[in-house]
Amino acid sequence: MLHRTITVSIATLAVLVAGACSSTSPECNVGADCASGACDSSGHCVSSSSGGDDGGGSGSGSGGADVVVLDVSGGSETGSEGGSGSCLPDDGGVVTRAEFPMLAGLHASFLIATATNGFTVDTSGTSWDLTGALPGDQTVVITTDSPSGQWFASKFATATYTSMLSDTQPSLLGVYQATNAALLLQGAVSTTSGTQQTEVTYSPSAEIIAVPMQMGSTWTSTSTVEGTADGIATVYTERYDSNVDARGTLKVPYGTFDVLRVQTTLTRTVGAVVQTTQTMTFVAQCFGPVARLTSQTTTYPEAPPGPSFTNVVEAWRLTQ
Repeated sequence: MLHRTITVSIATLAVLVAGACSSTSPECNVGADCASGACDSSGHCVSSSSGGDDGGGSGSGSGGADVVVLDVSGGSETGSEGGSGSCLPDDGGVVTRAEFPMLAGLHASFLIATATNGFTVDTSGTSWDLTGALPGDQTVVITTDSPSGQWFASKFATATYTSMLSDTQPSLLGVYQATNAALLLQGAVSTTSGTQQTEVTYSPSAEIIAVPMQMGSTWTSTSTVEGTADGIATVYTERYDSNVDARGTLKVPYGTFDVLRVQTTLTRTVGAVVQTTQTMTFVAQCFGPVARLTSQTTTYPEAPPGPSFTNVVEAWRLTQ
């Protein structure tokens, strides 16, 4: 039997941005200076709700919240399209299910940089600045879409949404299920069906995000991945080991946030070949992940990247 693996970045990004800033907003330096918990790139507080479209995000109508999303990780129902925008960060160091958006119908703009040989990012300490230009930067609108009506829908009856897995493979979607305690990766599929389609399932589903999360939180899952990749039969295993290893302040093009940093080690085993990829995902209350850094993939016996990696092949940062 022929086998093929699919190369994907670890899926962990979703963002809910409530409201936009106005010229009358108070000055701020970090999210903790604002009642909403978010300080934008111009030094003004992002309001927790908006009375209309005052220049930021995607307006949801008078009195509603602006909602944006980043990639594959959903969050909380608070602030869904037409929602109340009632989720207010308290900078308490804990991200609950209600503070992490996981639903279809969201979108957000991300500045995404990719480079085959990687580029250097300073990941030390607990104060991170990802506002600078990086190789290959481009602004990409990421959406979470309902599986209903898509060609693979019948195979994933309990899925909540789909979203792009990696900017290097925009035609490959992750299929996700949101539960009260986790965001689960059920499978990966191509955007269209045909002789070279991709449709693989994870058994059991991979645990991508677990909530509530705080410093020291850990979660692990091991899945058998089976189906077709580019039309070729494939079967292999993936193990996800995640832990919250730091809390600090993160600057991205959109603004400044109080965040938890989630380290995830993906170990993929295909026959006798073992590959390892590391990611850092920065999660803010009510916004979900606002940035993600992905390492190069190593093959045993080459040493794995490890949680302190600085060579990055793909970087996502929430932007205006």
